[in-house]
Amino acid sequence: MEQKARKQNSSSVASIETEYVRSMQRKEDWRRRQKKRLKLKLLAFAIIAVVTFGGIAGYNHQQKELLAAKQQEKQQLIEQLAAKTGEQEQLKKQLLKLDDEEYIAKLARKEYFVSNEGEIIFSLPEGKKKMDKKDGGKE
Repeated sequence: MEQKARKQNSSSVASIETEYVRSMQRKEDWRRRQKKRLKLKLLAFAIIAVVTFGGIAGYNHQQKELLAAKQQEKQQLIEQLAAKTGEQEQLKKQLLKLDDEEYIAKLARKEYFVSNEGEIIFSLPEGKKKMDKKDGGKE
């Protein structure tokens, strides 16, 4: 109760306007402004830090995805290279076979129906061959 009375009395009491009181008020105002500036500076720094770290994290994620895509592409190209290498080896073997005259003669007889002297070649129509395969050669 006494405190309420004191507050009422203190509000009705005028403050003394001396040089000391004014300098103390200026110091207090300066301190409040400094605290406000400090808070603003810290807030600005925090925002800049969050944006910077967010940008770095996004860039890192993007680079990881790009690296994964490149590794997958590399794996596919390695598989293609292996297939092409196998095909190249097969073609080299076929090229070596084409140097053999017996192989060329056999190939000509098979593909182009070339015969030796005294041989007779019988060719079956394509439709007949397919029907025989379907029936299993049974009639």
